[in-house]
Amino acid sequence: MSVIAINPCLNCGACCAYYRISFYWTEAAPELGGTVPSEFTEQLTSTRAVMKGTHGGNPRCVCLAGAVGEPVHCTIYPQRPGACREFEYSWQNGQPNERCDKARVAHGLPPLPGPSPVTPDHPIAPEAA
Repeated sequence: MSVIAINPCLNCGACCAYYRISFYWTEAAPELGGTVPSEFTEQLTSTRAVMKGTHGGNPRCVCLAGAVGEPVHCTIYPQRPGACREFEYSWQNGQPNERCDKARVAHGLPPLPGPSPVTPDHPIAPEAA
C-alpha cells in the first residue's frame, strides 16, 4: 500500500508573497554555473541578489503564478534559488516550520496541521490505480 502525499505548497504560495528571497549573486550568474534566470533578479548588495518583487513593502515574487491560497506554481521551479529550495513547509520533515506558519497566517490562511495518526478507523488510502 502506498500513500499519495499532496504538496500543500501547490495551494498556498504564502512564503513567495511574504519573505524577501535573497541569495548569493552567483546563483544568477550562468557563466559561474548559476541557474536562476537573471532577468527575474536584482542586485541587493555586492554579494547578494534578490528575486524581483520581494524586496520592499508588499513582497511578492515575480515568478509566483496564481493567487495566494489558491492553486499556484513557480514559473522557474527547476531554476529557483537555493533559498526557495531549502524552505520547508510545516511538517514536511515531521516538524512545524514557524516561518511557513507565519507567512500563511499573514495571508489569512491557517497554519498547516500536523500529521494525523493512522488508526484502523482512519486508514491511509491506497494509491489510486
